[in-house]
Amino acid sequence: MLVQRLGAPSDFDPLLERVRDARIVMIGEATHGNYDYYRLREQLTRRLIAECGFSFVAVEGDWPDCDRVHRSVIAAPGGAVDPRTALERFERWPTWMWANAEVSRFCAWLRAWNVERPEDARAGFHGLDVYSLWESMQAIFDYLGEEDPTSLEAAQDAYRCFEPYGKRVEEYGMASRFVSARCEEEVVRLLARTREQAAADGPDSFSAWQNAEVVAGAERYYRAMVHGGPESWNIRDTHMTDTLDRLLERYGPGARGIVWAHNTHIGDARATEMAADGMVNIGQLARERHGADEVVLVGFGGYRGTVTAAPRWGSPAEAMVVPPARPGSVEHRLHELMPERAVLVFGGDDQPDWVTGTADHRAIGVVYDPSFESWGNYVPTRLGERYDAFVWCDETTALHPLPALTTPGEMETYPAGV
Repeated sequence: MLVQRLGAPSDFDPLLERVRDARIVMIGEATHGNYDYYRLREQLTRRLIAECGFSFVAVEGDWPDCDRVHRSVIAAPGGAVDPRTALERFERWPTWMWANAEVSRFCAWLRAWNVERPEDARAGFHGLDVYSLWESMQAIFDYLGEEDPTSLEAAQDAYRCFEPYGKRVEEYGMASRFVSARCEEEVVRLLARTREQAAADGPDSFSAWQNAEVVAGAERYYRAMVHGGPESWNIRDTHMTDTLDRLLERYGPGARGIVWAHNTHIGDARATEMAADGMVNIGQLARERHGADEVVLVGFGGYRGTVTAAPRWGSPAEAMVVPPARPGSVEHRLHELMPERAVLVFGGDDQPDWVTGTADHRAIGVVYDPSFESWGNYVPTRLGERYDAFVWCDETTALHPLPALTTPGEMETYPAGV
């Protein structure tokens, strides 16, 4: 194991040496609301793009919202000149995950980087998640209306199937338990027609295809969610992994991707109790599909500080105090052993017991109650198996949300919020 104190972006050199030949680098976060995690992730990502030639960043966010950001950062015709304008259009709660000053700064840098390069060499920004059923449906209408009006019937049939449930599509999942409310056949037909039309080259065609995949994934997700258990989680993370693979194929031979998501998604589930509960995640699936040598998983963690989160689902975000990590946890041990900022690169035969053994590892979602620290918010983890590297921040501060018009959104990751 190698430990490097962090003070400047150049201090990530040992980690860049580790990812030199990887096709996928997943960079996590222990919360969705810390400035320090986002800032350090930004520094690492800039170097991966500028020095290692990575092709795109794919985040734990909705495809339509992120597609507006993508069009801005690649300077596409009709895209916003300032990426912040696109980020401020995020409406689905919790908006602060991506509509924040830290992501805005990165996207401004990415646009400046891209405009100096040929169009086919520009790095993109994409959403991996499954939630945007209505937004994706509208995007398909817009696309088919211009490109293939004869396929509009399939889109209208799918829309009419969901329409009785309004924007609360989790009610569709609940109804499917008792009556024949499954829209699966209509969605499959829509997906087939959109795939057929999107077979032609072009970014608009690919985006329409992905929106159809979102609609199909959302139908499965909300139908599974009401039954409880791991199935809806697995549908979501499999969808995100499938989207990542489609992006790698879309960018062509030699494409390399960066993923931004919560530790709970990017850290290999097999190194946690998630596996015993029948859960998978994108870190595990990517290792299985591409091979461990092609995938580098980078976790994050901190000892104490502040975080942007909400006290309950759908409520306004606020800066909350994160108390010191509980004794025996990964974070408590690193607080005792590490400098204030450090990157740990795992590997070799000299790894200490706290890297190879099991210890509690803190995970904070968008809904957070610090009083739960005594019994919740921790995932038993074998750190050196869950991640290839780990970025340590002893004390963290809350990130800075952008002004946004927030709508409640569906239940989504309720109640975990990761």
